[in-house]
Amino acid sequence: MQPDLFGADRRQIRLSEGAVLLGGFALSHAEPLVAAIAALTAAAPFRHMETPGGRRMSVAMSNCGPLGWVSDRGGYRYAARDPLSGEPWPAMPVLFRTLAQDAAAQAGFADFAPDACLINRYEPGTQLTLHQDRDEQDRRAPIVSVSLGLPAVFLWGGESRAGRAARHALFHGDVVVWGGPSRMNFHGIAPLKDGLHPATGALRYNLTFRTAG
Repeated sequence: MQPDLFGADRRQIRLSEGAVLLGGFALSHAEPLVAAIAALTAAAPFRHMETPGGRRMSVAMSNCGPLGWVSDRGGYRYAARDPLSGEPWPAMPVLFRTLAQDAAAQAGFADFAPDACLINRYEPGTQLTLHQDRDEQDRRAPIVSVSLGLPAVFLWGGESRAGRAARHALFHGDVVVWGGPSRMNFHGIAPLKDGLHPATGALRYNLTFRTAG
């Protein structure tokens, strides 16, 4: 990991132009965020989606908000209803929306209006390979990603998979925002290490806010 990740000041670390890590930005809201995840996923349970090629994703997922990201043999897309229940996704809590908007503004992206929040659950050994967020119709808006629970290593690449991705430590309450010239950068999560966190136990949660429609 990069030495500066463990320096005294992690409040704002520039990853690239248009991309910033806001250390501890969500920490004061972490307890109600975790509680809200439990309530939301009671209504729309976590599930392991399938890639268009038929592979089971290791990260368990759910959604809240007007639109939810889904994947199956029909492809990657956003849908207004949970395919498991046929019901609309749970409403996005006000706290979620406000936090995402505040983080985006802190990173220099005013007027962020997320209409989708992807809720990811990571268990030890789970990873997310390098990918781009390219299923959104409005790519002018940034992506806002909130980390809760076990620490993780965020992989931050460039506009192609070529080259070595930078590795950045993510801790409970950290938020990463990327947009503008970095909006289509490849990114991922290295395999999660074993551990226990007081707020989430042996799990990491990630909230990813997007303007999908």
